[in-house]
Amino acid sequence: MNVLLVDTSVWIDFFRGKTYPDLEMALKEGRVVLSPVVLAELMSGARNKREETQLRDFLLELPLHETSEEHWIQVGLLRHQLSKQGFETSIPDAHVAQCARDLEGYLLTRDQIFEKIASMAGIKLLHA
Repeated sequence: MNVLLVDTSVWIDFFRGKTYPDLEMALKEGRVVLSPVVLAELMSGARNKREETQLRDFLLELPLHETSEEHWIQVGLLRHQLSKQGFETSIPDAHVAQCARDLEGYLLTRDQIFEKIASMAGIKLLHA
């Protein structure tokens, strides 16, 4: 399997102790790449300094998807493409989907919005 991007909802469950075999295997194999928006979303949920430090230390070990200007152009075009098909999505969700497209990887998610994005934009999903 290729690179694995992980949606915020899955990370939250994982940090609360839920088991995700695909994620655990990808972490062991060094195949997890972090989306910048997911990084920001996760850091915004730290409840105290200790949790913030632990979260930061863990997340900084993961490679971060580099997002060039072209990436953000593609995020906008993806939102436009989806909108033309009658589906509105947020910039953060379009960004996560575009990261999966950029890396030709899989997105591990439990968020149903990505089902629709995947069917319209050709991203590969793993279901949590």
